[in-house]
Amino acid sequence: MEEFKKENVDIVALAVDPLDKAKETVQKLQLTFPVAYGLEVPRDAEKIGAFWDQQRKIIHATDFVLDSDKKVVDASYSIGPIGRIVAADALSHIQFFKKRKAQQS
Repeated sequence: MEEFKKENVDIVALAVDPLDKAKETVQKLQLTFPVAYGLEVPRDAEKIGAFWDQQRKIIHATDFVLDSDKKVVDASYSIGPIGRIVAADALSHIQFFKKRKAQQS
């Protein structure tokens, strides 16, 4: 998480879980960033353009990297464990986009 702080990056997670389950996850994983809870399927899934499963009431993993202008510069949509943006890749992309933006200025 320190690497993201050095890059002046905010991290936010979204979950369909109710408050108690979200708190449990935050504690279990020792998360230090905000976790929004209580997203509704399909309403909120459609708002963010994510795949969802009505039967299981879940939103599949959807990852976004936004630039300082809040423009999506990288995204990943996954219905399984393969293809998700991991922290190291997100950090690398952020550093790349920041360097490219600085070069264009």
